[in-house]
Amino acid sequence: MVEEEEVQHSLPEEATEAGKPEYSWPLLNFHVLPQRIYHFHHHFTTPTNPNNFLKGVKWSPDGSCFLTSSDDNTLRLFTLPESEGSIPLDPCSLASENDSFAATLVMGEGESVYDFCWYPYMSASDPVTNVFATTTRDHPIHLWDATSGQLRCTYRAYDAMDEITAAFSIAFNPAGTKIFAGYNKCIRVFDLHRPGRDFESYSTVKDNKEGQMGIISAMAFSPSHTGMLAMGSYSQSTAIYREDNMELLYVLHGHEGGITHVQFSRDGNYLYTGGRKDPYIFCWDVRKTVDCVYKSSENTNQRILFDIEPSGQHLGTGGQDGLVHIYDLKTGQWVSCFQAASDTVNGFSFHPFLPLAVSSSGHRRFVIPDDGNEDLCLSGNENCASVWRFSFGSTMDDVTDDGIIHQSQSEYGNME
Repeated sequence: MVEEEEVQHSLPEEATEAGKPEYSWPLLNFHVLPQRIYHFHHHFTTPTNPNNFLKGVKWSPDGSCFLTSSDDNTLRLFTLPESEGSIPLDPCSLASENDSFAATLVMGEGESVYDFCWYPYMSASDPVTNVFATTTRDHPIHLWDATSGQLRCTYRAYDAMDEITAAFSIAFNPAGTKIFAGYNKCIRVFDLHRPGRDFESYSTVKDNKEGQMGIISAMAFSPSHTGMLAMGSYSQSTAIYREDNMELLYVLHGHEGGITHVQFSRDGNYLYTGGRKDPYIFCWDVRKTVDCVYKSSENTNQRILFDIEPSGQHLGTGGQDGLVHIYDLKTGQWVSCFQAASDTVNGFSFHPFLPLAVSSSGHRRFVIPDDGNEDLCLSGNENCASVWRFSFGSTMDDVTDDGIIHQSQSEYGNME
Protein backbone atom coordinates (compact mmCIF):
# COMPACT_ATOMS: atom_id res chain seq x y z
CA MET A 1 0.00 0.00 0.00
CA VAL A 2 1.31 3.41 -0.93
CA GLU A 3 2.32 5.63 1.96
CA GLU A 4 0.38 8.87 2.23
CA GLU A 5 3.44 10.92 3.20
CA GLU A 6 4.36 13.45 0.58
CA VAL A 7 7.52 12.70 -1.31
CA GLN A 8 9.63 15.75 -2.10
CA HIS A 9 10.84 15.65 -5.68
CA SER A 10 11.16 18.22 -8.39
CA LEU A 11 8.02 18.75 -10.44
CA PRO A 12 7.71 19.67 -14.11
CA GLU A 13 8.08 23.35 -14.84
CA GLU A 14 5.36 25.23 -16.69
CA ALA A 15 5.31 24.19 -20.31
CA THR A 16 3.95 25.74 -23.49
CA GLU A 17 2.47 24.32 -26.64
CA ALA A 18 5.74 25.16 -28.40
CA GLY A 19 7.43 22.58 -26.19
CA LYS A 20 5.52 19.70 -27.74
CA PRO A 21 7.20 17.78 -30.58
CA GLU A 22 5.59 17.99 -33.99
CA TYR A 23 5.09 14.83 -36.04
CA SER A 24 3.67 14.10 -39.45
CA TRP A 25 1.22 11.21 -39.31
CA PRO A 26 1.16 9.09 -42.51
CA LEU A 27 -2.14 7.96 -44.00
CA LEU A 28 -2.86 4.43 -42.87
CA ASN A 29 -4.67 1.65 -44.67
CA PHE A 30 -7.29 0.48 -42.21
CA HIS A 31 -8.65 -1.92 -44.81
CA VAL A 32 -5.62 -4.17 -44.34
CA LEU A 33 -5.46 -6.13 -41.13
CA PRO A 34 -2.82 -4.79 -38.72
CA GLN A 35 -0.02 -7.04 -37.55
CA ARG A 36 0.21 -7.89 -33.88
CA ILE A 37 3.87 -7.38 -33.00
CA TYR A 38 3.86 -7.58 -29.19
CA HIS A 39 1.59 -9.44 -26.81
CA PHE A 40 1.31 -9.57 -23.00
CA HIS A 41 -0.82 -11.91 -20.94
CA HIS A 42 1.23 -13.55 -18.17
CA HIS A 43 2.12 -10.16 -16.69
CA PHE A 44 -1.49 -9.86 -15.60
CA THR A 45 -1.88 -13.39 -14.21
CA THR A 46 -1.06 -14.02 -10.56
CA PRO A 47 -1.65 -17.05 -8.30
CA THR A 48 -4.06 -15.04 -6.17
CA ASN A 49 -5.87 -13.53 -9.16
CA PRO A 50 -5.56 -15.86 -12.17
CA ASN A 51 -8.36 -14.08 -14.04
CA ASN A 52 -7.06 -10.56 -13.43
CA PHE A 53 -8.25 -8.34 -16.28
CA LEU A 54 -7.06 -5.05 -17.78
CA LYS A 55 -9.10 -1.87 -17.39
CA GLY A 56 -7.33 0.48 -19.81
CA VAL A 57 -4.16 1.38 -21.66
CA LYS A 58 -2.59 4.69 -22.81
CA TRP A 59 0.49 5.60 -24.84
CA SER A 60 2.83 8.14 -23.33
CA PRO A 61 2.89 11.56 -25.07
CA ASP A 62 6.44 10.95 -26.33
CA GLY A 63 5.54 7.49 -27.67
CA SER A 64 8.34 5.70 -25.83
CA CYS A 65 6.07 3.50 -23.69
CA PHE A 66 2.50 2.68 -22.73
CA LEU A 67 0.81 2.34 -19.37
CA THR A 68 -1.80 -0.26 -18.34
CA SER A 69 -4.24 -0.39 -15.45
CA SER A 70 -5.64 -3.72 -14.24
CA ASP A 71 -8.05 -5.15 -11.70
CA ASP A 72 -5.25 -6.12 -9.28
CA ASN A 73 -4.85 -2.39 -8.49
CA THR A 74 -1.55 -2.31 -10.37
CA LEU A 75 -0.14 -0.08 -13.09
CA ARG A 76 2.48 -1.50 -15.43
CA LEU A 77 4.71 0.47 -17.78
CA PHE A 78 6.01 -1.19 -20.96
CA THR A 79 8.82 0.52 -22.87
CA LEU A 80 9.34 -0.14 -26.58
CA PRO A 81 12.64 -2.03 -26.80
CA GLU A 82 13.90 -0.30 -29.95
CA SER A 83 15.96 2.84 -29.58
CA GLU A 84 14.55 6.16 -30.74
CA GLY A 85 11.08 4.67 -31.07
CA SER A 86 11.81 2.82 -34.32
CA ILE A 87 9.22 0.31 -35.51
CA PRO A 88 10.04 -3.31 -34.51
CA LEU A 89 11.50 -5.37 -37.32
CA ASP A 90 11.01 -8.87 -35.87
CA PRO A 91 7.43 -9.41 -34.71
CA CYS A 92 6.99 -11.79 -31.80
CA SER A 93 5.74 -15.29 -32.39
CA LEU A 94 2.06 -15.43 -31.52
CA ALA A 95 2.42 -19.11 -30.72
CA SER A 96 4.90 -18.40 -27.93
CA GLU A 97 3.77 -19.02 -24.34
CA ASN A 98 5.86 -16.12 -23.10
CA ASP A 99 5.11 -12.42 -23.11
CA SER A 100 7.01 -10.35 -25.65
CA PHE A 101 9.14 -8.61 -23.00
CA ALA A 102 9.02 -7.67 -19.34
CA ALA A 103 7.34 -4.60 -17.93
CA THR A 104 9.77 -1.78 -17.18
CA LEU A 105 7.96 -0.71 -14.01
CA VAL A 106 5.23 -2.19 -11.82
CA MET A 107 3.45 0.18 -9.40
CA GLY A 108 0.85 -1.05 -6.93
CA GLU A 109 -1.99 1.06 -5.59
CA GLY A 110 -3.87 0.31 -2.38
CA GLU A 111 -7.34 0.16 -3.92
CA SER A 112 -9.11 0.10 -7.28
CA VAL A 113 -7.73 2.61 -9.81
CA TYR A 114 -10.45 4.93 -11.10
CA ASP A 115 -8.43 6.88 -13.65
CA PHE A 116 -4.86 7.67 -14.79
CA CYS A 117 -3.30 10.20 -17.15
CA TRP A 118 0.10 11.24 -18.48
CA TYR A 119 1.71 14.63 -17.96
CA PRO A 120 1.11 16.28 -21.39
CA TYR A 121 4.78 17.24 -21.91
CA MET A 122 6.17 13.94 -20.68
CA SER A 123 9.54 12.93 -22.13
CA ALA A 124 11.44 9.81 -21.10
CA SER A 125 14.70 11.66 -21.76
CA ASP A 126 13.77 14.30 -19.17
CA PRO A 127 13.23 12.67 -15.75
CA VAL A 128 11.58 15.81 -14.38
CA THR A 129 8.70 15.58 -16.88
CA ASN A 130 8.47 11.77 -16.91
CA VAL A 131 5.42 11.51 -14.65
CA PHE A 132 1.79 10.40 -14.65
CA ALA A 133 -1.09 10.80 -12.22
CA THR A 134 -3.56 8.28 -10.79
CA THR A 135 -6.68 8.43 -8.68
CA THR A 136 -7.68 5.50 -6.50
CA ARG A 137 -10.61 4.62 -4.28
CA ASP A 138 -10.26 6.06 -0.75
CA HIS A 139 -6.91 7.65 -1.68
CA PRO A 140 -5.68 11.08 -2.78
CA ILE A 141 -4.36 11.75 -6.28
CA HIS A 142 -0.87 10.30 -6.72
CA LEU A 143 1.87 11.69 -8.97
CA TRP A 144 4.19 8.86 -10.02
CA ASP A 145 7.75 9.00 -11.33
CA ALA A 146 7.76 6.98 -14.56
CA THR A 147 11.55 6.68 -14.46
CA SER A 148 11.93 5.13 -11.01
CA GLY A 149 8.38 4.00 -10.23
CA GLN A 150 8.42 5.98 -6.99
CA LEU A 151 5.64 8.19 -5.65
CA ARG A 152 6.57 11.85 -6.05
CA CYS A 153 3.73 13.57 -4.20
CA THR A 154 0.00 13.53 -3.43
CA TYR A 155 -2.90 15.93 -3.95
CA ARG A 156 -5.56 15.56 -1.28
CA ALA A 157 -9.21 16.56 -1.25
CA TYR A 158 -11.24 16.39 1.95
CA ASP A 159 -15.00 16.20 2.46
CA ALA A 160 -17.16 17.96 5.06
CA MET A 161 -16.11 15.38 7.67
CA ASP A 162 -12.43 16.17 6.97
CA GLU A 163 -11.91 12.74 5.46
CA ILE A 164 -10.00 12.09 2.25
CA THR A 165 -12.30 11.76 -0.75
CA ALA A 166 -11.16 10.19 -4.01
CA ALA A 167 -11.52 11.70 -7.46
CA PHE A 168 -13.32 9.63 -10.09
CA SER A 169 -11.56 11.25 -13.05
CA ILE A 170 -8.43 13.37 -13.55
CA ALA A 171 -6.74 15.35 -16.32
CA PHE A 172 -3.84 17.80 -16.69
CA ASN A 173 -4.68 21.14 -18.24
CA PRO A 174 -2.97 21.83 -21.60
CA ALA A 175 -0.35 24.08 -19.98
CA GLY A 176 0.66 21.27 -17.63
CA THR A 177 0.32 23.47 -14.55
CA LYS A 178 -2.84 22.10 -12.93
CA ILE A 179 -4.63 18.84 -12.24
CA PHE A 180 -8.41 18.87 -12.69
CA ALA A 181 -10.24 16.22 -10.67
CA GLY A 182 -13.88 15.13 -10.91
CA TYR A 183 -15.97 14.36 -7.83
CA ASN A 184 -19.68 14.09 -7.06
CA LYS A 185 -21.28 17.30 -8.40
CA CYS A 186 -18.02 19.23 -8.19
CA ILE A 187 -14.56 19.78 -9.64
CA ARG A 188 -11.41 20.40 -7.64
CA VAL A 189 -8.38 22.01 -9.24
CA PHE A 190 -4.88 21.42 -7.83
CA ASP A 191 -1.75 23.43 -8.59
CA LEU A 192 0.80 20.91 -9.85
CA HIS A 193 3.60 22.69 -7.99
CA ARG A 194 1.75 22.78 -4.66
CA PRO A 195 1.15 19.20 -3.48
CA GLY A 196 -0.99 18.65 -0.41
CA ARG A 197 -4.51 19.74 0.42
CA ASP A 198 -4.66 23.14 -1.28
CA PHE A 199 -7.17 23.28 -4.11
CA GLU A 200 -9.93 25.34 -5.71
CA SER A 201 -13.41 23.81 -5.67
CA TYR A 202 -16.22 24.45 -8.18
CA SER A 203 -19.74 23.07 -7.98
CA THR A 204 -21.25 21.72 -11.21
CA VAL A 205 -24.77 22.32 -9.88
CA LYS A 206 -26.16 25.84 -9.53
CA ASP A 207 -28.43 27.15 -6.77
CA ASN A 208 -31.43 26.74 -9.06
CA LYS A 209 -30.53 23.05 -9.44
CA GLU A 210 -29.42 23.60 -13.03
CA GLY A 211 -26.10 22.35 -14.31
CA GLN A 212 -24.46 18.96 -14.33
CA MET A 213 -25.58 16.43 -11.75
CA GLY A 214 -23.88 13.22 -10.66
CA ILE A 215 -20.29 12.03 -10.45
CA ILE A 216 -17.90 13.68 -12.93
CA SER A 217 -16.57 10.52 -14.57
CA ALA A 218 -14.56 11.74 -17.59
CA MET A 219 -12.93 14.92 -18.83
CA ALA A 220 -10.91 16.26 -21.74
CA PHE A 221 -9.44 19.61 -22.79
CA SER A 222 -9.86 21.09 -26.24
CA PRO A 223 -6.57 21.05 -28.19
CA SER A 224 -7.36 24.24 -30.14
CA HIS A 225 -10.08 26.21 -28.35
CA THR A 226 -7.90 27.43 -25.50
CA GLY A 227 -9.54 27.36 -22.11
CA MET A 228 -12.36 24.95 -22.98
CA LEU A 229 -12.89 21.55 -21.38
CA ALA A 230 -15.57 18.86 -21.57
CA MET A 231 -16.75 16.78 -18.65
CA GLY A 232 -18.98 13.73 -18.65
CA SER A 233 -20.97 12.48 -15.68
CA TYR A 234 -22.78 9.36 -14.55
CA SER A 235 -26.00 11.39 -14.83
CA GLN A 236 -25.81 10.71 -18.61
CA SER A 237 -24.85 14.30 -19.46
CA THR A 238 -21.78 15.99 -20.92
CA ALA A 239 -21.02 19.66 -20.27
CA ILE A 240 -18.61 22.21 -21.72
CA TYR A 241 -16.86 24.61 -19.31
CA ARG A 242 -14.34 27.44 -19.36
CA GLU A 243 -11.07 26.39 -17.78
CA ASP A 244 -10.25 29.64 -15.98
CA ASN A 245 -13.42 30.02 -13.91
CA MET A 246 -15.36 26.79 -14.63
CA GLU A 247 -18.23 28.75 -16.16
CA LEU A 248 -20.80 26.35 -17.59
CA LEU A 249 -21.26 27.03 -21.32
CA TYR A 250 -23.75 24.30 -22.27
CA VAL A 251 -24.94 20.81 -21.38
CA LEU A 252 -25.33 17.96 -23.87
CA HIS A 253 -27.94 15.22 -23.40
CA GLY A 254 -28.72 12.05 -25.32
CA HIS A 255 -26.81 9.10 -23.87
CA GLU A 256 -28.68 6.22 -22.28
CA GLY A 257 -25.97 5.43 -19.75
CA GLY A 258 -23.37 7.20 -17.64
CA ILE A 259 -20.60 8.90 -19.62
CA THR A 260 -17.31 7.01 -19.42
CA HIS A 261 -15.11 8.74 -22.02
CA VAL A 262 -14.94 12.12 -23.78
CA GLN A 263 -12.42 13.26 -26.40
CA PHE A 264 -12.09 16.28 -28.67
CA SER A 265 -11.22 16.05 -32.35
CA ARG A 266 -7.72 17.17 -33.33
CA ASP A 267 -8.99 20.54 -34.51
CA GLY A 268 -11.12 20.97 -31.37
CA ASN A 269 -14.35 21.57 -33.32
CA TYR A 270 -15.97 18.24 -32.47
CA LEU A 271 -16.46 16.30 -29.27
CA TYR A 272 -16.89 12.52 -29.06
CA THR A 273 -18.63 10.94 -26.08
CA GLY A 274 -19.24 7.35 -25.04
CA GLY A 275 -21.18 5.81 -22.18
CA ARG A 276 -21.65 2.58 -20.29
CA LYS A 277 -24.58 0.42 -21.43
CA ASP A 278 -24.99 2.75 -24.38
CA PRO A 279 -24.79 1.46 -27.97
CA TYR A 280 -23.38 4.64 -29.54
CA ILE A 281 -20.48 7.07 -29.61
CA PHE A 282 -21.94 10.55 -30.12
CA CYS A 283 -20.28 13.24 -32.24
CA TRP A 284 -21.06 16.83 -31.23
CA ASP A 285 -20.15 20.05 -33.04
CA VAL A 286 -19.03 22.36 -30.21
CA ARG A 287 -19.73 25.39 -32.43
CA LYS A 288 -23.46 24.53 -32.64
CA THR A 289 -24.53 22.05 -30.00
CA VAL A 290 -28.30 21.81 -30.45
CA ASP A 291 -28.12 18.28 -31.87
CA CYS A 292 -25.43 15.67 -32.27
CA VAL A 293 -23.86 15.40 -35.72
CA TYR A 294 -24.06 11.59 -35.88
CA LYS A 295 -23.88 8.42 -33.80
CA SER A 296 -21.43 5.56 -34.34
CA SER A 297 -22.26 2.11 -33.02
CA GLU A 298 -20.31 0.81 -30.04
CA ASN A 299 -20.96 -2.61 -28.50
CA THR A 300 -20.30 -2.14 -24.80
CA ASN A 301 -21.61 -2.94 -21.35
CA GLN A 302 -18.68 -1.39 -19.48
CA ARG A 303 -16.18 1.46 -19.70
CA ILE A 304 -14.61 1.55 -23.16
CA LEU A 305 -11.70 3.89 -23.94
CA PHE A 306 -11.60 4.90 -27.61
CA ASP A 307 -8.99 7.03 -29.38
CA ILE A 308 -8.48 9.23 -32.44
CA GLU A 309 -5.43 8.67 -34.62
CA PRO A 310 -3.07 11.67 -34.92
CA SER A 311 -4.17 12.69 -38.41
CA GLY A 312 -7.62 13.23 -36.93
CA GLN A 313 -9.46 11.30 -39.64
CA HIS A 314 -10.36 8.04 -37.89
CA LEU A 315 -11.50 6.80 -34.49
CA GLY A 316 -10.74 3.35 -33.07
CA THR A 317 -12.82 1.69 -30.39
CA GLY A 318 -13.22 -1.77 -28.93
CA GLY A 319 -16.28 -3.66 -27.81
CA GLN A 320 -17.55 -6.75 -26.04
CA ASP A 321 -17.07 -8.87 -29.16
CA GLY A 322 -13.26 -8.62 -28.97
CA LEU A 323 -13.12 -6.51 -32.13
CA VAL A 324 -11.57 -3.10 -32.68
CA HIS A 325 -13.74 -1.01 -34.99
CA ILE A 326 -12.44 1.90 -37.10
CA TYR A 327 -14.77 4.77 -38.02
CA ASP A 328 -14.41 7.64 -40.48
CA LEU A 329 -14.80 10.82 -38.43
CA LYS A 330 -16.06 12.90 -41.35
CA THR A 331 -19.12 10.74 -41.89
CA GLY A 332 -19.31 8.55 -38.81
CA GLN A 333 -19.39 5.51 -41.07
CA TRP A 334 -17.79 2.20 -40.16
CA VAL A 335 -14.56 1.58 -42.10
CA SER A 336 -13.16 -1.76 -40.93
CA CYS A 337 -12.53 -3.96 -37.92
CA PHE A 338 -10.08 -6.57 -36.70
CA GLN A 339 -10.05 -9.19 -33.95
CA ALA A 340 -7.86 -7.87 -31.12
CA ALA A 341 -8.80 -10.42 -28.45
CA SER A 342 -11.34 -13.11 -27.65
CA ASP A 343 -12.69 -11.00 -24.79
CA THR A 344 -13.96 -7.43 -24.35
CA VAL A 345 -11.55 -4.83 -25.77
CA ASN A 346 -11.88 -2.05 -23.18
CA GLY A 347 -8.92 0.12 -24.17
CA PHE A 348 -7.45 1.25 -27.48
CA SER A 349 -4.77 3.90 -27.96
CA PHE A 350 -2.99 5.11 -31.10
CA HIS A 351 0.72 5.85 -30.97
CA PRO A 352 1.36 9.62 -31.15
CA PHE A 353 3.48 9.44 -34.31
CA LEU A 354 4.23 5.84 -35.38
CA PRO A 355 1.72 3.60 -37.24
CA LEU A 356 1.14 1.61 -34.05
CA ALA A 357 -1.69 1.13 -31.58
CA VAL A 358 -2.11 -0.76 -28.32
CA SER A 359 -5.22 -2.56 -27.08
CA SER A 360 -6.26 -3.97 -23.70
CA SER A 361 -8.91 -6.58 -23.01
CA GLY A 362 -10.87 -8.30 -20.25
CA HIS A 363 -13.78 -7.83 -17.89
CA ARG A 364 -14.86 -9.06 -14.48
CA ARG A 365 -16.10 -12.63 -14.42
CA PHE A 366 -17.88 -14.52 -11.68
CA VAL A 367 -16.67 -18.06 -12.24
CA ILE A 368 -18.75 -20.92 -10.86
CA PRO A 369 -16.42 -23.92 -10.30
CA ASP A 370 -17.43 -26.92 -12.37
CA ASP A 371 -16.65 -30.51 -11.34
CA GLY A 372 -14.39 -29.32 -8.59
CA ASN A 373 -12.21 -27.26 -10.94
CA GLU A 374 -11.65 -24.09 -8.90
CA ASP A 375 -8.58 -22.99 -10.86
CA LEU A 376 -10.32 -22.07 -14.08
CA CYS A 377 -8.10 -19.65 -16.00
CA LEU A 378 -8.73 -17.81 -19.21
CA SER A 379 -6.69 -18.17 -22.38
CA GLY A 380 -3.80 -15.96 -23.39
CA ASN A 381 -6.04 -14.15 -25.88
CA GLU A 382 -8.15 -12.78 -23.04
CA ASN A 383 -7.07 -10.34 -20.31
CA CYS A 384 -4.16 -9.21 -22.45
CA ALA A 385 -2.43 -6.20 -23.97
CA SER A 386 -1.30 -6.19 -27.61
CA VAL A 387 0.64 -3.77 -29.80
CA TRP A 388 -0.48 -3.52 -33.44
CA ARG A 389 1.28 -2.21 -36.53
CA PHE A 390 -0.78 -0.74 -39.39
CA SER A 391 0.00 -0.61 -43.09
CA PHE A 392 0.49 2.60 -45.05
CA GLY A 393 -1.76 3.76 -47.86
CA SER A 394 -5.50 3.95 -48.36
CA THR A 395 -6.40 1.30 -50.93
CA MET A 396 -9.61 -0.74 -50.90
CA ASP A 397 -8.02 -3.69 -52.70
CA ASP A 398 -8.34 -5.98 -49.69
CA VAL A 399 -12.02 -5.32 -49.08
CA THR A 400 -14.87 -7.35 -50.55
CA ASP A 401 -18.11 -5.90 -51.87
CA ASP A 402 -19.80 -6.46 -48.51
CA GLY A 403 -17.14 -4.41 -46.73
CA ILE A 404 -15.41 -7.33 -45.00
CA ILE A 405 -11.63 -7.60 -45.06
CA HIS A 406 -10.68 -10.74 -46.98
CA GLN A 407 -7.34 -11.48 -45.41
CA SER A 408 -6.56 -14.81 -43.79
CA GLN A 409 -6.94 -15.11 -40.03
CA SER A 410 -3.47 -16.64 -39.80
CA GLU A 411 -1.87 -13.39 -40.99
CA TYR A 412 -2.43 -11.78 -37.62
CA GLY A 413 -2.88 -14.79 -35.39
CA ASN A 414 -5.69 -17.23 -34.62
CA MET A 415 -7.71 -15.61 -31.85
CA GLU A 416 -9.88 -18.62 -31.13
